[in-house]
Amino acid sequence: MRFRKIHGAGNDFILLSAPDSGSEKDWPKEAERLCARQTGIGADGLVVSRLLSGAPAVLDVACFNADGSTATMCGNALRCAAWAARHDHGFREMTLRMAGVEHEAVVREGSVWVTAEVGAVHPRRVHAMVNGRPTWFDSAHTGTEHVVAIVSDLEAIDTDLVGRLVRHHPGLTPLGTNVNSVQAAGSQALKIRTYERGVEAETLSCGSGAVAAVVIATLRGLVAPRTVTVHNRAGKPLTVRPHRDRPRRAQWVGGPVTHTFEGTLA
Repeated sequence: MRFRKIHGAGNDFILLSAPDSGSEKDWPKEAERLCARQTGIGADGLVVSRLLSGAPAVLDVACFNADGSTATMCGNALRCAAWAARHDHGFREMTLRMAGVEHEAVVREGSVWVTAEVGAVHPRRVHAMVNGRPTWFDSAHTGTEHVVAIVSDLEAIDTDLVGRLVRHHPGLTPLGTNVNSVQAAGSQALKIRTYERGVEAETLSCGSGAVAAVVIATLRGLVAPRTVTVHNRAGKPLTVRPHRDRPRRAQWVGGPVTHTFEGTLA
């Protein structure tokens, strides 16, 4: 099978397009094997994309985290799959199905955009001590579970330590959560650090986390409900803006996608 190593604003994936032997593969185990940084190709996740229809353009996209768990929503994985569909089939606009949910996707020069559905939002969902200070985390479901803490000094946060502490918080059982720390960065801009469930570490970028950050920052009055730039650890910002037709229920998230190399899986 041919694979691509590709990343969306620093969030990296092994991407398989229309694999011939899909029904024979144990994709969770393949994800663990291939995503291992020391012994495999190395990635945050494995993405399997299959073309369902060309007119209109519809693809099924499955994402498996580095630990083999299934992602119900991964904005950067969807953006990478859309980039590949543009390269392979010429599509500029398409529908991507992930875990039974349909996402719109648009590929533009220099950026790829997908939609994220915004579900339940719960202020002050969990409480934890961060750097010796009591800190509240709000939760926002953006296709997957996220909690967000607004902090004053993002660089002082030990993201892995805080992530491990909050990720399995008793108030978030049984699924756990992704954990985001967010700081205001000027007018309509945020800085973010994200501990991703399934990777079990800080990642350089998280699409659904960027959307969750904007949802909570808007709730808290840090930004207005319009276009927001979200600066991540990769130094490749994502942009989040409300969906024109469903501004309260969906957001667009867009940014760069980079193809790094490709090869053949034995």
